[in-house]
Parts: sequence; structure tokens; C-alpha cells
Amino acid sequence: MLVVGLGRFGSAIADTLDSMDVEVLGVDRDPRLVERWSKRIPVVEADLTDPHALEQIGARDFAAAVVGIGNEIEASVLITGNLVDLGLTEIWAKAISAEHGRILERIGAHHVVLPESDAGVRVAHSVGGRMLDYIEVEDGFTIVKMRTPLETHNFSLAKLDLPGKYGVQVIGVKSPGHAFEYATPETVLRPDDLLVVAGEGELLERFAQRP
Repeated sequence: MLVVGLGRFGSAIADTLDSMDVEVLGVDRDPRLVERWSKRIPVVEADLTDPHALEQIGARDFAAAVVGIGNEIEASVLITGNLVDLGLTEIWAKAISAEHGRILERIGAHHVVLPESDAGVRVAHSVGGRMLDYIEVEDGFTIVKMRTPLETHNFSLAKLDLPGKYGVQVIGVKSPGHAFEYATPETVLRPDDLLVVAGEGELLERFAQRP
């Protein structure tokens, strides 16, 4: 995985991928950041707004790349475009605004991430309700971690028929003191359980608001 930009966003991705034993190459044009991370992950100092620099570091050999540059929009767009021109099939790019994101999508980024906006959405769905985490995957399909609604306590999933009644599906259950378990029709929901539930965002909101 090629990670371009070793600020907070890019370095967190590179460091996490490295800890997962994913082969990573970090790139930044700031020598201070390169020096800071050189003891943790493989890094090179380069300005990838120059297509020749991409060739020199062997960017073509990577199947995927993350462009973690946000504040420098021109550099973000140029680097993303250069990676698209190289033919990389999986390009993730950070955006700092919806407009920035649309530009990145138009030039060929496969995935656009707005970290602050995404974090704000997740917090908004969590504040004051049963939802503890909220991740919109794509086209409205969402996965949430939530507390168990009162009306489901001590009933099996087969008995509750949540897909039929509410259009949502319990994927798994975490009971206090026990490991996470994938849900089956025989799974019984207990008052202290945490649920991982999938479905369309609006339907999940309604289910989470059940008494």
C-alpha cells in the first residue's frame, strides 16, 4: 500500500497497516515527517505532484494507494490524478470538503474520505440514543453498534423477526464477559447485550428509537 502524506491522517493509516503486516511505503515531501516516521515504517522523501517522482519510487508496482493530503487541495488533486494515470485500481483520497471530494471523484479516485464530516455524522447518531457507533457503508446501507431495545429483551431472533418487522438484521451480539458471537435464529437478546445491526440508515434509526 502506498500512503502519500504523513500528517495525522496518513501516518495513522500507514502505522496501522504496518501493524497489520501489510506492506507499506510512506511518502512525504517534508523531510521532518520523513525523518519522524523512518524508524517506524519504510518511507521516502518525494514530491508526487511530479509524475516522474512516482515512476522513481515504483508507484506502478502498488495495487492500492491512499492520498492523505487534505489542506493542500492542488497537491491532493495532482497526486490523485497522477495515480489514476498510472492505472492503480484502488485509490483512496482524503477530502476536506464536499467540493474537494467531488473533484477527486471526477478525476478518478475510487474512494473519497471526509474524516471530519464522517466523524461528525457518527457522533451525531450516537449522542443521546442507543447507537454507540454508526458506519454508512454505501448507498444508504449502514452498520451500527447499539444497545438492545427493551421490547426485544429475552426473545430469540427467530421469534422477533426483525427483518420482517423493522427491515434490519442483527449480525452479531456481544454479551458482557463473553466473546463476540455471530447471530443465528436461536440467538436470544439479553438486556445488557450490545448488538451489531445492519440495514438501511433510516430503518436503523427507527429501530434504535424503539422503547
